[in-house]
Amino acid sequence: MANKIYQMETVSCPSCIVKIEGALKKTKGIAQSEVLFNTSRVKVEFDENTVSSQEIKDKIKKLGYRVLSEK
Repeated sequence: MANKIYQMETVSCPSCIVKIEGALKKTKGIAQSEVLFNTSRVKVEFDENTVSSQEIKDKIKKLGYRVLSEK
């Protein structure tokens, strides 16, 4: 399992958190995701053999949010 933290543009509301976490948790290969509201970061634990970091970033982008960086 891999762990990544994605820095996003400002997450502006609690419903944004629910939207992002819900979509990521439904994605095959993602074991856990957590949006940190006050820092606009998303922590994701995922299976690299099933889903790539780029696919996760693309999923976030499709939801209408921009990933600025990843660690």
